[in-house]
Amino acid sequence: MKHWYVYIMTNKPNGVLYIGVTDNIEERVKEHKLKVYPKSFTAKYNCDKLVYFEEFENGNDAEIRERQFKKWKKDWKIQLIEDMNPGWVDLSENWNLNYSKLRK
Repeated sequence: MKHWYVYIMTNKPNGVLYIGVTDNIEERVKEHKLKVYPKSFTAKYNCDKLVYFEEFENGNDAEIRERQFKKWKKDWKIQLIEDMNPGWVDLSENWNLNYSKLRK
């Protein structure tokens, strides 16, 4: 069964926040970290730390949640992150991502 994810990337605690949705969080996080799209928002602001994510079984539900997050005030997003990840730790740190292979 395919899973969908809404996720938040940042450059530092309380810094710039990027909210995205994907059906392959490992590959998508890798793309952010490697700045595969150098003109993208995350590359421009160095948002390379995964600090929050939610998993969904349905892509439509994930997209609805992403749109909700994007409408929230920044303070609300920070509170959401700090409730789950008070140290703003990069949640992908121990994922053993294979940086030699990127999907195209």
